[in-house]
Amino acid sequence: MLSPAVSNASLSQPFWGRFRSPRAPNKDADLREKQAAQQALARQRLLTLAFGDMETIRMLPSSFVELEALAKDWIKPPPDVPFILRCPTEYVSYQAARFITGPYIYLTGEDSYQIATMGVQGLRVEIVSDGPPPEEEAPAPPPPPVLDMPATFNLELNPGQHVALDTTISSDELDMARMEDGTTVDGSFWGKLDIVHDGDKHNMEFTGTRLTQDVNPDMIVDSRVISKLAVAAKPPTAKCHLSIYAPSVQYCDVTLQFSSFWRLGVTWPPAEPLADNKVKYFLRVHPGGAVEHFETEMLATALYYEAMPEPSMIVPHEFIAPHNGFAMSFRDFIPHLMNVLDQLGMSLHARTNFINNNMSAFAAHHNIAYRFMSPAKIAAAIDISVTAENCVFTRLFLMFRGVSDDDLGIFAGAGEKEANQVNWREVVGWSELSKDASQFRLLETSILEVT
Repeated sequence: MLSPAVSNASLSQPFWGRFRSPRAPNKDADLREKQAAQQALARQRLLTLAFGDMETIRMLPSSFVELEALAKDWIKPPPDVPFILRCPTEYVSYQAARFITGPYIYLTGEDSYQIATMGVQGLRVEIVSDGPPPEEEAPAPPPPPVLDMPATFNLELNPGQHVALDTTISSDELDMARMEDGTTVDGSFWGKLDIVHDGDKHNMEFTGTRLTQDVNPDMIVDSRVISKLAVAAKPPTAKCHLSIYAPSVQYCDVTLQFSSFWRLGVTWPPAEPLADNKVKYFLRVHPGGAVEHFETEMLATALYYEAMPEPSMIVPHEFIAPHNGFAMSFRDFIPHLMNVLDQLGMSLHARTNFINNNMSAFAAHHNIAYRFMSPAKIAAAIDISVTAENCVFTRLFLMFRGVSDDDLGIFAGAGEKEANQVNWREVVGWSELSKDASQFRLLETSILEVT
């Protein structure tokens, strides 16, 4: 084993001296290289300050006065609370540690500090004090919320004639300058608003948040505002009625499973939740179509539930277009729909109720475009399972939307005449067994207005 003197001498040999590449001796270059290495090592000397369970790393001060000031600045002790600085002997050099009998070198002045830092590249100093731990730096306070924003409306009354309206947009709680994640929004919001009044079309442009189908990719829209507007305007909702006809009195479970793009709304009688987007009914059904709901002890002729699609899915001009639907005037649509429902096996009472219950929605449009969904598409959105053998399913899902007089021309080859030539039983998968009273039958009628 090497003696301490030999060991220290070998360790003091510079790194660059032991692994120098072969070249001609150059004492001046070697001296400059040695000085540069020593300066680089001196610049990297670090100090670890420890106080209880907390630690921080700083540059190693050159004097005890600087060390003491650094410790005070970190823990900020009260004026009447003293503190002591000490360094564990295992962090000092061997030459310094051999003069110490205890486990620490207590730093009380410049002499003890220079002894502790002699020949080391880093030092650990522990602070011993009865004072409280150092407080974390408090973050800068956020800027005040922007609850008012000026807005300018430019109204074109006639070609070349403009009127500017200056107003203020106010918010009761939403900060218009900050997103949900805290990102500050700096700049102007802009958009476009079309106003129709007494047959004259006026274009109004304004600085504000624009909601449109073709949103500018550079525009920032606060999702909190969007969600608040979504609450104000009820999303498109499919209203579904489920009737069950059994050959004899029997018990059954009816389970509804919604895809991730649909969610369940109101149900009556109330359905029992099983999982996300999945509910169940426990019923006793009768041949005449009556169903007994045991939880509410109610008797009904049909189950009612609402299904709401994801708003981002709704694209009216694609959901109902000339290649998959038909359009006609409101006056022609009502008798035409009665005939279609008659072809699909609905009784006079059932189809009259279906149209009367939705008459106000139909009458709100001068022209109507519509389509019936195929059974595969309905099942992909809302799946129904029944604990009964040989169940015959008939599912009628009608989607419609209003069409302006100008857009009605788009459906030139898909009007009432073409709709009357369609085999609607084939479209909806109608079966002759749906009229067989000896079969367990299920009839679902749903309607969704696409807006």
